[in-house]
Amino acid sequence: MERVESASMSQTEKENFVSKTVENYGTKLMGFIRSKVRNSEDAEDILQEVWYQFSNLSNLSDIVNVSSWLYTVSRNKITDNYRKKQTENLEDFSYEDEGDLIIREFLMENNDENPELKMFQEQIWDEIFSALEELPETQRLVYTENELEGKTLQQIADEQNENLKTIISRKQYAVKHLRIKLNQLYKDLNND
Repeated sequence: MERVESASMSQTEKENFVSKTVENYGTKLMGFIRSKVRNSEDAEDILQEVWYQFSNLSNLSDIVNVSSWLYTVSRNKITDNYRKKQTENLEDFSYEDEGDLIIREFLMENNDENPELKMFQEQIWDEIFSALEELPETQRLVYTENELEGKTLQQIADEQNENLKTIISRKQYAVKHLRIKLNQLYKDLNND
């Protein structure tokens, strides 16, 4: 079911193909998405958006590899979800150097008209996700809840029954780790 020939596909055949694809990939995609987002509701919303986009394609034959297409669209939807949640939260973050501010502004720009910049923007988001996965769970949780979900550090401390200084320290370690991991991308963006 990798290459699709739908130029002569009837509506019924298309619906059957979409149903079969949902059946074959639904559980795997949900697991993939769920591992990348904070809660089940967001994962379900993202998966619904993926299936909606897939089912509304006018010409399924444009898809060379169904699996690859589904995972690419899923990653893009996850990125969009993070961006949407992060837009307000980034305003509260205190940056120590100009490089962080440049990256923050770049990540929030709409680069849909410039495919090269959009690709670079997506690469940064992929690197952020990858770096977050390397963090210990306690640091990743503090960072994502604060930066992506908009919780204050005090709220997180109260929820986890931890000292505020412990939560601040975990956040600082996470930010430091991200800075180290994204250093080359900072340089590329600054044209250093």
